Amino acid sequence: VVRFRCPDSGTTVLDDLIKGPILFNNAELDDLVLQRSDGVPTYNFAVVIDDVTMNISHVIRGDDHVNNTPRQILIYRALGVDLPLFGHVPMILGPDRARLSKRHGATSVMAYKEMGYLPEALVNYLVRLGWSHGDQEIFGRDELIEKFNLDSVGKAAGVFNAEKLLWLNAHYIKEKPPEELVPLLEPLLAVYGYPLRPNAYLAKAIVTLQTRCQTLAEMARSLGFYLVNEVTYEPKAAQKFLTLDMKQPFAALLNTLESLNGFDEKVLEGAFHEVADKLGLKLGKLAQPVRVALTGVTVSPGLFELIDVLGKETVLGRLRKALEYLERDGV
Repeated sequence: VVRFRCPDSGTTVLDDLIKGPILFNNAELDDLVLQRSDGVPTYNFAVVIDDVTMNISHVIRGDDHVNNTPRQILIYRALGVDLPLFGHVPMILGPDRARLSKRHGATSVMAYKEMGYLPEALVNYLVRLGWSHGDQEIFGRDELIEKFNLDSVGKAAGVFNAEKLLWLNAHYIKEKPPEELVPLLEPLLAVYGYPLRPNAYLAKAIVTLQTRCQTLAEMARSLGFYLVNEVTYEPKAAQKFLTLDMKQPFAALLNTLESLNGFDEKVLEGAFHEVADKLGLKLGKLAQPVRVALTGVTVSPGLFELIDVLGKETVLGRLRKALEYLERDGV
C-alpha cells in the first residue's frame, strides 16, 4: 500500500464555514492509506484529486465528514494547491433523535417522488430544516436562491418531521396550476391502471381535489371515479345508501336531469332542491345516495362540482346503473 505521512506534531485547523474553527492534533491522525495494494485509490485521496481537477471552490457536506477533513487538508497542502472552503452541515435525525435511516421510513428522493411529493415541497422542507429566515416557512425556489446564505445555517442537527413535510406538500399541491399537475399525475394514474383522459378534463377534475389531497399518490387514487368507465360500489356504502326506498328519488332525479339544458353547479343545485322538495326529502337524504351512485364511495368533493366535472352523459349513465342495481340487489 501507499501511505501518507502525517506530521507527528502541531495542529491542523479547519476553518469551517458553518461550525467555525476546529483544531485537530496531528499526533492523533494516522498515516492514512492513499492507495490500496490492488492499486485502487482510497476515498480521502480520490476526493482531493477530484476537487483539484474540477476546480472546486466550496465543499459543502454533512458533518459526518468532519473527521475526514484534516487528512484531506494535509493532502491538499502536500500537493501544493489552494484549499477549497469547507462547510459541514448538521445531519438530519429521526424523531427518536437517531441518525435518519430506513427504519424511520423513506430516505431517498426517488421514494418521495413515488409517494407523490412535489420537488418544490421537498426542497423547501429540507432547506428550512437546517436554515432559517425569520419565521417564514414557505419559500419559492427563486426566493431561496436569493435569500439563502451559509451564515444562517444552524449548527444543531435537524429533526425530520414527516407531518411538516406533508403540510408543505399539501400547500404546494393547492397552489400549483392544475394543468401543471397533470403530467406529474399521469405516471401514478398508470400505476393504478386508470385510463387516460384529455388533459383539460383531468385538470378540471384535479381542481376539485387540490384542497383535499396531501400527496399526488392520494390524488391519483382519489381521481379514480372520474376516470373509470364504471364505478364499483363500496359494500358498506351500497348497503347503507343504495336502498330500495331510493328508487323513486333516483327515477325522479334522472327525469329532471335529462330535461336540463345547462349542467353547471348552479343549475344542478336547483334541480336537486326541486326533486327533494317534490318528494318531501331533505337534500342530504337525496345527495348522499347520489354521491355513492356516482362515485362508489361516501366521501368525495362537493356533489355539484363533481357532477359538473363528470358531465351529463356520465352522470345519467351512472344513475341508470344505480337504478338497475336497486332493481337487482337493493334491500
